[in-house]
Amino acid sequence: MATSIEHEDSFEQEETEEETEEEPKVPKIRETPEDIKLEAIGNTIAFHPNQDILAAGDIDGDIYLYSYSCTEGANKELWSSGHHLKSCRKVLFSSDGQKLFSVSKDKSVHIMDVEAGKLVTRIPKAHTVPVNALLLVDENIFATGDDEGTLKVWDLRKGTSFMDLKHHEDYISDIAIDQAKRTLLTSSGDGTMGVFNIKRRRFELLSEFQNGDLTSVSIMKRGRKVVCGSSEGTVYIFNWNGFGATSDRFAVQAESLDCIVPITDNILCAASTDGVIRAISILPNRVVGSIGQHVGEAIEEITQSRDSRFLASCAHDELIKFWDISSIAEMKVTDYRRRKKKDRRLKALSNKAFDTGQNFFAGLLDTTEENGKEEEEEEEENGDDDSDSGSD
Repeated sequence: MATSIEHEDSFEQEETEEETEEEPKVPKIRETPEDIKLEAIGNTIAFHPNQDILAAGDIDGDIYLYSYSCTEGANKELWSSGHHLKSCRKVLFSSDGQKLFSVSKDKSVHIMDVEAGKLVTRIPKAHTVPVNALLLVDENIFATGDDEGTLKVWDLRKGTSFMDLKHHEDYISDIAIDQAKRTLLTSSGDGTMGVFNIKRRRFELLSEFQNGDLTSVSIMKRGRKVVCGSSEGTVYIFNWNGFGATSDRFAVQAESLDCIVPITDNILCAASTDGVIRAISILPNRVVGSIGQHVGEAIEEITQSRDSRFLASCAHDELIKFWDISSIAEMKVTDYRRRKKKDRRLKALSNKAFDTGQNFFAGLLDTTEENGKEEEEEEEENGDDDSDSGSD
């Protein structure tokens, strides 16, 4: 009898072990969401202002909405739209996240209902040529720029544009506006930056011509500086209200700086046709390292999440990648320059970026007492960081 009981106990133990093996594995939590594979090359991406949602537009004119998560396998396509007849050039969420605006090579502007995934407003012939740039000013006003340099500013309440100005000789690549929502800035393939007053509905001026196309424009340094990227890999810096000529410029070892996104008031991320995303300090002017890369593939756009934790990028490899940029907020860059090493490759600033050798942290301060003293000494020697370095 004892033998029989022992046999039953052994059998129950085996059953328990089998049940344990069949229990589902706990989902892995990643540092960043997994890559999202598109069906065509992505031109544009945008983060939702309130939720973990990302929109993407591709060269076929399709728009996709995804939910993203750091939980492995949790990224999900919510809906897709094929209303554009040609390549989707830019997508942007409204400030409340309820609408998704898009512009296209088919010359149209579309507005989608985000929750329903349905087209609610269509402006079929917004421009006479393909539309390339888009900026949302407020809940009613938005601006568009086209391939021949025309800027239009629209009022949704009237359904028409109240500004229609052509002062650029080539495509408008990007549009920015100041905090007061008065001065609108455009970057153009003709090598100039345009300045427009949307309160008075008029053109103000064009900057001097720069080398190559101006591919992007952003306002930094608490509104005191305007920064433009270029097809020549040069960063151009303008003083606010000194838009006619650059106050500073510096070359980055990149084929082209096609998209720039300010992360803090002093550091921006720049995407290049060489597939590398660089973190760049503005005044002092310094490339501080690499955030990530699409190996050998040109990057079309980068964008920052609402909590500044992630940077997303889309490139010619048909992938959307996510990068951890949470550490950038704590970075401090001094004016102090150590002797340059012969190895000028970029230092990785995120775990997913390639570490290629050079110590780019040489110009970065840790939050230690000793380094704090060094910073004070450097400020005394070099003056205010916001002063122009005069470097070419």
